[in-house]
Amino acid sequence: MTNLFSQFELCFPQLNSSCRKLKRPHSDTLLINSVLSFTSLLTATLNLLVIISISHFKQLHTSTNLLLLSLAVSDFFVGFIMFFQIFFINGCWLFGDIMCLLYVVLDYLITSVSIVTMVLISIDRYLAICDPLHYPTKVTPKRVRICVSLCWICSLFFTTALMNENLKRPGRYNSCAGECILVFNFIEQFADFILTFIIPITFITVLYLRVFVVAVSQARAMRSHITAVTLQRSERVTAKKSEMKAARTLGVVVVVFLICLCPYFFFTLSGQDTLLHAPSAIFIMCLFYLNSCLNPIIYAFFYPWFRKSVKLIVTLQIMKPGSCETKIL
Repeated sequence: MTNLFSQFELCFPQLNSSCRKLKRPHSDTLLINSVLSFTSLLTATLNLLVIISISHFKQLHTSTNLLLLSLAVSDFFVGFIMFFQIFFINGCWLFGDIMCLLYVVLDYLITSVSIVTMVLISIDRYLAICDPLHYPTKVTPKRVRICVSLCWICSLFFTTALMNENLKRPGRYNSCAGECILVFNFIEQFADFILTFIIPITFITVLYLRVFVVAVSQARAMRSHITAVTLQRSERVTAKKSEMKAARTLGVVVVVFLICLCPYFFFTLSGQDTLLHAPSAIFIMCLFYLNSCLNPIIYAFFYPWFRKSVKLIVTLQIMKPGSCETKIL
């Protein structure tokens, strides 16, 4: 019996009710820790650059950038929360039941805000491209602030409603000390699947496809009005490049969103997400978090102002008096 007991380690050796640590080769553990730490740091850093850029430079205080700011804030905290996934690698949660519940609540809240903000961005781009004449009056900074506030408030309400049973008694589903388990019934999982996956991806896909169709039709209309042969050929090349760039950008947005979110929601809908420290769950959740790392790349790195502002931030030019008035656009 002594030899059998020595084959594993306990999360809390002083407790007989302690969970067992998952045994992995040291090289595998080191690799997983390194990847998670790097992704967490990269996610936080990229989104922090977006936050500083939009907050500091007054020229960037536009309606669209307010949405990007909200997205960056939520994704920044996703990077912070992702760091705690490292503590699930060995199968032990060392911070108690309250912190476990707080971790999962913040996880659901922040990722929900990130997804809803992506929907708001798609609506903003739809109105800007498909209804440009009325866009300045329909989309104002005040209305955007209201929408962003409602986004955070509704996400908090949805998260607390989803966690209702788990909030009543933290740790009620743990079978041993060192576990972090939350259980959701089928209705809760289905509601989460519909409200945070089906509806958002439908909105994003439909609106962006509409934007692409309008952009292509506008480009063709411009070509049809060109009479000079030389100019017509030049315009045709330019329009062709614009169409390809729009298709590529929209394709990246939708495909990345699907790749990162589909596995997570299908996994949770199957009811297998109760063990947050299981290897498959760790991989799927990290893939889910990866979307927050890619968001600033997709939505911000495509903008020249972001590259310029990053240079000013890295070189500490923003520390100079009056730097907030710098022309970025």
